Amino acid sequence: MLIDLSHTIEHGMITYAGLAPPVISDFLSREASRARYAAGTEFHIGRIDMVANTGTYLDAPWHRFVDGGDISAIPLDSVADLPAVVLRDREHRAIDTASMRGLELRGKALLIHTGWSRHWRTDAYCNNQHPYVTRDAAEMLAKSGVRVVGIDSYNIDDTADATRPTHTALLRAGIFIVEHLTNMEALPDSGPIRFFAVPVKVRGLGSFPVRAFAMV
Repeated sequence: MLIDLSHTIEHGMITYAGLAPPVISDFLSREASRARYAAGTEFHIGRIDMVANTGTYLDAPWHRFVDGGDISAIPLDSVADLPAVVLRDREHRAIDTASMRGLELRGKALLIHTGWSRHWRTDAYCNNQHPYVTRDAAEMLAKSGVRVVGIDSYNIDDTADATRPTHTALLRAGIFIVEHLTNMEALPDSGPIRFFAVPVKVRGLGSFPVRAFAMV
């Protein structure tokens, strides 16, 4: 079974406060296309103008470090068909080392279920009270061999800390980050889970939307 863990990108949708929403429009409408083709034949070509950090997206090292790999450099086996571990913590705002102690993460994706996605597209979602991964936990993860860390929250960092320690520690270690996951309550508590979060292969970007999903 496949479980969709991604938000739908829609015209005018706000993902992150202060970033422009996507603009979805016709490049060639069906009506206009009729003049180009035989009778009864029509096509639609759409256009989307958006910030790369829109919807459910993945951060690559280049998002934080000028000498880090960009989205186009991501090996497929780093973001596709990864064994996943689900960490559920809907009680604590700060996800710390105590929550992660004892987890076997080498070669896996860690998916952190906080329940924050219930606030998606409301003022509460981006009120800077979201759950986040602490500096100490990020430094532990950086040494764990984990491949991807995903979270269903507004930011994997505490946005009150402008140094962004969690992004810094994970991306420096070559660990990919997926933010704004959703529907994580649908993931099972036991049994094998395989995680996929593959962005379009774009050169010169450090972040890009993904269709994140799990196979259970």
